[in-house]
Amino acid sequence: MSYAAGVRAVYADAFGAPPWQEDEARADDYLARLAEDAARPGFLAALALAGDTVLGFATAWTTPAPFPTDRCYAEAAAALGPERTRAWLCGGQEVDELAVRTRAHGGGLGAALLETVTETAPDGRSWLLTSVRAAAALRLYRRLGWRRATRPADGGDIVVLLGPRHPARPGG
Repeated sequence: MSYAAGVRAVYADAFGAPPWQEDEARADDYLARLAEDAARPGFLAALALAGDTVLGFATAWTTPAPFPTDRCYAEAAAALGPERTRAWLCGGQEVDELAVRTRAHGGGLGAALLETVTETAPDGRSWLLTSVRAAAALRLYRRLGWRRATRPADGGDIVVLLGPRHPARPGG
């Protein structure tokens, strides 16, 4: 069974509102990118379902070395510096997307999806990028034990978060 339409619908719902404000075309673009992402080393995906209805999804993969420079990667690398980027992120489990339908928020799906795609992270080294304007996401990550590795002033509009079992995770 294909869940592509459900993943697209969740993406549109989750990222159509602020701070993302992505339009329907971006949801289509995500599906095309997802097909390419599935070929990445270490790719993992998890779906939260209610029957055949997709309520949420998460994707992750192993971060390559050398560290990528497309998307927001250059901003993250500039904030961390080359040594920390290489040591903390390369070879770790990078969470690319975590999305849950708005109507399903608050039920633990996001936490379960995040755990599913990070539980096998090498040496606990899971990480992700998000926007400094994503207040609800940042609250969720903090509650789940994720910690900022960058400050907003370091990385402009993005923040790097290290997973709860990451050996370089800052305290508090």
